[in-house]
Amino acid sequence: MDFVPAVYEHAARFVGERPWTVSRDGELLARAHAEAWRCYRHAPVVVGIDIYNLEAEAYGAEIAEPEGDGLPAVVRHPCGSLEDLAALAPFDPTSARRIPMVIDAARRVREACPGADVRVPVSGPFSIAVSLMGFEPLLCEVLTRPDAARGALEHLARGGGVLCEAVRDAGLDIAFFESAASPPLLSPDLFRTVELPALREILGRAAEIMGHPVPCIMGGDTAPILEDILSTGTGYVICPSETDQAAFLDAMKSHPEVTVRASMPPEVLAAGPPEAIRAGIDRLIKLVDGRPNTCLGAGVVPYEAPPENVLLARDYAAAKA
Repeated sequence: MDFVPAVYEHAARFVGERPWTVSRDGELLARAHAEAWRCYRHAPVVVGIDIYNLEAEAYGAEIAEPEGDGLPAVVRHPCGSLEDLAALAPFDPTSARRIPMVIDAARRVREACPGADVRVPVSGPFSIAVSLMGFEPLLCEVLTRPDAARGALEHLARGGGVLCEAVRDAGLDIAFFESAASPPLLSPDLFRTVELPALREILGRAAEIMGHPVPCIMGGDTAPILEDILSTGTGYVICPSETDQAAFLDAMKSHPEVTVRASMPPEVLAAGPPEAIRAGIDRLIKLVDGRPNTCLGAGVVPYEAPPENVLLARDYAAAKA
């Protein structure tokens, strides 16, 4: 059984730099992810550190330098209303803040790592909206003005196609992330009525641009919205540790063609000990019960996770296959 670590900020360990420093330097970003791939041989290789900030920053959000080894985060939300979101002009991916740097870094990784499945992160409309407005103001608008919220999200979804085209034109592929829209952050009912139309639009457009279904990575309690996620046509989902994993995988029996990454909590990799990592792998193997198109993971690998813990999980999972 393959163990697939989700390596974003953790890659900075491989060049001995803070996540913030690597996130702002294209050469370091490329070298960090190339070195991580040489160590783990994971797929896909998603070239990014603070993967949810790229589009938001391109639209005007302010990203602050964190203390120590913290992950960069939005500190100023440029939009105060749904009308502000709906009025945003699509950004130019050839010049918008860090987006050209990330695409170029991904190109460098592909050249330095023959055979690697290199991808550029693309954020979903709700995740972008959260970064642009803040979660509480956005949720208030969703609750009181669902039709307007749906329209604003669809506007952001249409803008996302521009980034997908730029990635394709660079000869690269994408990985799509939308965890901010997952329960319990957004209720299943609101997900279906407000978020799902925009999610279908952007994933459909992305599949059209790339020529194949793209991964839809959503953490959180996703079992209650799994059929909705699958209705987008995605070919890859994750079974997060935060959800009812048994119910999730039971529902996936009718979708054997879709790849599933079943995850244990990321803190297991960060803290260990080895017996806890092995026990986590054993539990997941028993849970997936020989399902085809399945791999194992552990959420997002924390920056501080020792590489030897990730290698232990990878090698133990392979030995148990």
